[in-house]
Amino acid sequence: MKKALLAVAVAATLPMAAFAWTPQQDVNVIIAYKAGSGTDTGARLLMTMAEKHIGKTVIINNLPGADGKIGWTRLVNSKPDGYTIGFINLPTFTTLANEKNAAFKVSQVVPIANHLNETGVVVVRADSKWQNLNDLVKDAKASGKLRASTNGVKASNHTAAQLLAKSANFEYKAIPYGGTADQLLALRQGEVDFTCAKIADVAKLIAGDKPELRLLGVYDTQRLADYPDVPTLGELGYYDQWYGSARAIVAPAGMPADVLKYWVDTFKTVMSDPEVIEAHKKGGLTMSYMDDKQLGELIKAQDAFARDVISKLY
Repeated sequence: MKKALLAVAVAATLPMAAFAWTPQQDVNVIIAYKAGSGTDTGARLLMTMAEKHIGKTVIINNLPGADGKIGWTRLVNSKPDGYTIGFINLPTFTTLANEKNAAFKVSQVVPIANHLNETGVVVVRADSKWQNLNDLVKDAKASGKLRASTNGVKASNHTAAQLLAKSANFEYKAIPYGGTADQLLALRQGEVDFTCAKIADVAKLIAGDKPELRLLGVYDTQRLADYPDVPTLGELGYYDQWYGSARAIVAPAGMPADVLKYWVDTFKTVMSDPEVIEAHKKGGLTMSYMDDKQLGELIKAQDAFARDVISKLY
């Protein structure tokens, strides 16, 4: 009895931080796209460097398929005990969540931190006859038969193609592939005429003395600093707002507050680490950190974008 009372007394004198939740076993991270995809590459870089802060092994679980539905359905249905977190892509996640009979809802995840924001771009093969976006649009209008690869039906790059086609008033054939890596391979192999992706996904393919792809336009309100000669779509009279993808870390809804706080605080620390920032720069990635509250607002905005804009594109 005396020992028990002493333990209580000692505990009462310890700071609350001494009882804060920390992972006691390996952590699973769900990625709804295949290994080697843009999301996977960035996530693996971040999580590899996060391990020293977490103190446990971080296990990447690639669950590709159905444009992200398989992985995200597993994520939202995972036990919210702190040992499973995952990445979502916006607006793809909110787009799929707003479909009729959707497999999951936006409310089934809680925000932790945003990782990356990547601007959308339009590209063709480097040996393509189209030297600029206006030439591509002109031929698309004339034929109505141009083909574009996408990263899945109603996925982010499909939406980008739709934004261009609708704003430029042309028809085309969307060909869905398993992810961004596959859709870019299809373009490189000549299976399609053009594609829309993210700048980080194509950066290496448009660089060097013998680039494989040619950059025709960017989805932004101003030209990208690294590509000052490439016009925005808005300059050419097409879609005039920023569009791209946010890649964010979330957890299954229902996670205890102290557990969620651990992950929010951990990724704030990880993403402010100069070594992590430098590693991303070397990898051609620029982090766009947002805390849980900022990410929560972004998810709400993307949910509205999915309902009010994307739903009218298809």
